[in-house]
Amino acid sequence: MRTDKLTLGFAYLRLSNEEAQEGESSSITNQRMIVQNYCKQNGITLVREFVDDGYSGGNFDRPAFQEMMRQLSQGKANTVITKDLSRLGRDMRESSYYAEQFFPEHGIHYIAISDNFDTEHENIMAPFLFAMNEVYLRDGSRKVKDVLRNKRENGQYCACPPYGYRKDTEDKHRLAPDERTAPVVQRIFQQASNGDSSRKIALDLNADGVIPPLKYRVLYRDQFSEEGAARASDLWNYTTVKRILKNQVYLGHTLLGKSKKASVKSKKKVPVPKEDWAITENTHPPLISESLYHLAQVNLGRGSRNYRAYDQVRKSIFSGIAICAKCGHSLCSCGTVYKGEREKYWYLSCTHQRQDIADPCTGVRIRYADLLEVVRRDLNAVLAMTPAETEQLFQEALRRFGGEEAGKARRLQKEQAEARLLTIDKVVAKLYTDNAEGRLDDERLCRLVEDLERESAGLRGLLETLKAPDAAQEAEKNYARFFALVRQYTRIESLDREILQTFVERIEVGPKEYSSGTQKATHRNQPYRQSIRIFYRFIGELDQEAVRAFPQAVNE
Repeated sequence: MRTDKLTLGFAYLRLSNEEAQEGESSSITNQRMIVQNYCKQNGITLVREFVDDGYSGGNFDRPAFQEMMRQLSQGKANTVITKDLSRLGRDMRESSYYAEQFFPEHGIHYIAISDNFDTEHENIMAPFLFAMNEVYLRDGSRKVKDVLRNKRENGQYCACPPYGYRKDTEDKHRLAPDERTAPVVQRIFQQASNGDSSRKIALDLNADGVIPPLKYRVLYRDQFSEEGAARASDLWNYTTVKRILKNQVYLGHTLLGKSKKASVKSKKKVPVPKEDWAITENTHPPLISESLYHLAQVNLGRGSRNYRAYDQVRKSIFSGIAICAKCGHSLCSCGTVYKGEREKYWYLSCTHQRQDIADPCTGVRIRYADLLEVVRRDLNAVLAMTPAETEQLFQEALRRFGGEEAGKARRLQKEQAEARLLTIDKVVAKLYTDNAEGRLDDERLCRLVEDLERESAGLRGLLETLKAPDAAQEAEKNYARFFALVRQYTRIESLDREILQTFVERIEVGPKEYSSGTQKATHRNQPYRQSIRIFYRFIGELDQEAVRAFPQAVNE
């Protein structure tokens, strides 16, 4: 130890939340005692302590560390002491930069007591120590992810309860309906299913004085800082309503993993693709039925249907569902009232004359009553299916999605990915050993480990994808959903908007086709053919005859 000048020291103490669970050995109290004893024994005047309690070593954006660096730049101390190198940080590159470059270049003596690291001596094992600290960081991150994944798979909710729910009093990892906010969620879905827009729902909630989600958390549930509480608005907005309407948690399913950290060393969160979300079904009591949820999704974004309040407006049940097969534009109501006969001269027409497609749209037109009858008959045919017919329908769909062969391929992919991950772990351990023994330089070590980490991340992403239901499983689930709806009806005598939305996703109507090369009708009852393709919810188009003959026979 040098004695030619006064040694003024800063003690830096750090403890992450994860390390706090390991016991007293890593505690702030233990670190303080070790540093103080070292300073007394070595004649160092301890000027001040800087403590980051609850901060990860993965990055250096820590308030106490940044304050220490500011005061060092002002010359208030010339020595920094930590219990060990991991207290300085666990990022190999950044920790090495401060300990071996920044501090020596600025005349700051740095000491890590337990690791025998001293910038005034040769530190042969330093690269190995920095690398092992980063391995600890990455291994800790992996363990936390594994624990969270295990909890998700068991239906445990590892996040802040969504609006409408609270933590169950008997099991903090389960959700239970919040008696004060669950009725608000149910009201939102009910209004959306009735056709109200998200903006109208928000205005209605504000008019009734309903407290919005963030404000509710501030007032009744969670602890917020003054700054955080000040950001909570007193008013609902349409984006909050949309977010609630899109959330499947209200069906009783646990949805987690919608975002993740950009890297193990970053605090920034990035969105995760929807297909990679962790979804566990039937983990808590639902607030709404599946049929109400899907009905709200159908109406989401279509705006309010206040025009239905006016008697002079034709109230088409096909709004947003019936579209032109040529250009994809929605069919609009049109027609006249002749001798008081309103229904007889009511048509759905495509008024969107697109010229930017290969076969320009020349207009599609169908009588409203004809389309109503076609859809009603087709729906009744589906309702009349026997169990044997529905099973045959499902087996045909299963064959289209690959069936057993696709399952075998997925299992093989999973086994290969898991085997490669084990190999990567062994290779990384060997690389660090080679580096410590001098057979591999630091730069090459970093490059090789980064490449292996990228490959490992890709393989883990593949495994997450393979855990998702395959196409055959998804088809089975969708057919079960559709025929669960079918079993609620026996026969449809009069088709209305609610029934149509329950079963049908969209209807594609094609142009009329006349016999003998005729381009348009020459008399009122001239026969023609027209393509009407019905796409059902969950299962798509059934194997039905799309081209229909008109005029049709008398109603069933």
